[in-house]
Amino acid sequence: MALGIAVLTVSDSRTLEDDKSGKLLVERIVAGGHKLAHRAIVTDDRFHIRAQLSNWLITEGIDAIILTGGTGLTGRDLAPEAVEPLLDRVIDGFGELFRWLSYEDIGPSTIQSRAFAGSANGRLVFCLPGSRGACELAWDKIIAPQLDTNTRPCNLAELLPRLREPSDRPAGPHKSRRD
Repeated sequence: MALGIAVLTVSDSRTLEDDKSGKLLVERIVAGGHKLAHRAIVTDDRFHIRAQLSNWLITEGIDAIILTGGTGLTGRDLAPEAVEPLLDRVIDGFGELFRWLSYEDIGPSTIQSRAFAGSANGRLVFCLPGSRGACELAWDKIIAPQLDTNTRPCNLAELLPRLREPSDRPAGPHKSRRD
């Protein structure tokens, strides 16, 4: 099943020409039989991130959104703060698995990553560190298999239609475990 996937790079310094992480994700998306729905770069500003993400969350043809960058610990790393309020649900296992796999490559430095994933308005949202290696690890080991309907015993691709089911929980802002 080919999914429409958008890639958003969060950076104050990268351009489409020198964005190695975004380029890697685009290559992997296409090689995996999916469609690149959109690609953009926004500055490390919570409102720019939120605006672009909000636009894509209501755009037809987008099933998943991958953000790269802005997940570190510095004052300019605002992707989690920008994205989490827009999520309906957090996929806790994504960040846990990403850091576990990352530990094999970078050791205890992996604690500096705030990579996470969730769902919003019937779409999957993945927030990755900005390094090429982190994007390669996340795509190859977690995202690609979960966006493949052949992955057993279960995968996120098959859940996509159910993410659009009406919820019987009361309306209100999302509260993550990080709040």
